[in-house]
Amino acid sequence: MGKFKIPVVPATTNKSIRFPNDIIEDVQELIDGKPCTFTAFTIEAVRSAIRSVKEESEEYKVQQHPADSKPENNDK
Repeated sequence: MGKFKIPVVPATTNKSIRFPNDIIEDVQELIDGKPCTFTAFTIEAVRSAIRSVKEESEEYKVQQHPADSKPENNDK
């Protein structure tokens, strides 16, 4: 059995944002009856969006500058 480690809660900052009512209703419908808060859902959704944007950015960089492409040498 592994050792018990006391979890470290990450530092947080309070941010106040406005959501359109329809988004609030949609999120509430998704989390109703589940052990999830609006805040937890929102944080996970933002993390997922960040990962997605970063992945797309990396794919774009690879498409623009493929690692295996080399300039042609026409000095023959």
